[in-house]
Amino acid sequence: MSDTFKRIHVNVNVIRHNKKYNNTLPACRTEDVDAGTTTYSKEVWIWGPSKMVYSPDKPLPCGAKLWIETWAEVEYVNPVAYSEIKQQMEEITSENRK
Repeated sequence: MSDTFKRIHVNVNVIRHNKKYNNTLPACRTEDVDAGTTTYSKEVWIWGPSKMVYSPDKPLPCGAKLWIETWAEVEYVNPVAYSEIKQQMEEITSENRK
């Protein structure tokens, strides 16, 4: 078991952006709540117990209504920081406005 609590969900804004601009930016968002970090990837492996939560009446601050919670270790496939995803989305949007 890990010593940090994590929430994993899909960032629908990245999926919409990918569809609009025919791209494949990673949309799996893992928030390490205790460490205060957010990692994006195309796949997340969860190495232990976890639970899926659907909470339409009390979504997460980011708006997610469905997510996975775990204390287990997680492994990312091609991880990137949110700042990189945001920058890439802005560059793609800017290029397509020209």
